[in-house]
Amino acid sequence: MNLLHIDASVLGDHSVSRQVSAAVVARLRAADPTANVTYRDLAAQPLSHLSGLHLAAAQGAAVPAQIQEEHRAAQAALGEFLAADVVVIGAPMYNFTLPTQLKAWIDRILVAGKTFRYTAAGPEGLAGAKRVIVAVSRGGFYGEANAAAEHVETYLRTVFGFIGVTDLTFIPADGIQVGPEHRERALKGALESAGQLRAA
Repeated sequence: MNLLHIDASVLGDHSVSRQVSAAVVARLRAADPTANVTYRDLAAQPLSHLSGLHLAAAQGAAVPAQIQEEHRAAQAALGEFLAADVVVIGAPMYNFTLPTQLKAWIDRILVAGKTFRYTAAGPEGLAGAKRVIVAVSRGGFYGEANAAAEHVETYLRTVFGFIGVTDLTFIPADGIQVGPEHRERALKGALESAGQLRAA
């Protein structure tokens, strides 16, 4: 099994999403000690945001000298995703949505001809064989009353659904900024959920 582990929080050791994503990976590695794990820390080594030059290069145009290093990093990120059987993502909510570092990564993996294609019947996902597990941390609560303000899980469901992923699991830790007790309770519940994930 090839496992890709992605973290996006800028909070380092204080991050709830990092703790939960690490617990998910530990659970999967315990079930399959031979798993090959690739780790990408998008906060420590962020990908550049998409530009016209990047997009043209991704579509086969000549790569200008000024973005060659960025293009290689983008191609490496895409290659890691394509090679993965399982993808584990730590995705915190910042200002109602996902970190820009994670958005930059998504822009590198949603590539026509690689993870989806357009057909006469509409778009078709090409990454359907993958399993994706997302550890989501949110400062508040986003139930029915505040559902319209939640743009992490809803967005990622759209993204991964678009590229064909149907084996998609979210492990939420909600209310972590409400107070220390809420944070502890949310983290404990998310870690327990991580420990109970099916192995394969």
